[in-house]
Amino acid sequence: MNLLKLSNPSTDYDVTIFQTPNIGEKKGYRPVYRLTVRAKNHQEVLKKIFRKFNISEAIPPDYNGRYIWTGDIVFIDEGKNGTKYYKLVTGGWKKIHRIHVR
Repeated sequence: MNLLKLSNPSTDYDVTIFQTPNIGEKKGYRPVYRLTVRAKNHQEVLKKIFRKFNISEAIPPDYNGRYIWTGDIVFIDEGKNGTKYYKLVTGGWKKIHRIHVR
């Protein structure tokens, strides 16, 4: 009997980056970019987002935001599996409940 070892397969995640108009603001988050990220889990998504949007050569030409910075928020939508928000804080990403977009 030949059993295949199943690894943790990658999934396509629908991701939206939210930023305030100016670094350090606590209100006024707006969506600045939406993309699909292929990853094994949320931690890998966040790592890929941070890397992609902090290396000038990797940033998509249609991206109008700034580099990912402390206070920025990433929204991950998994459809039927729900949604999660992560805020970049000193020391890494922190899961938050939600944000108010104005």
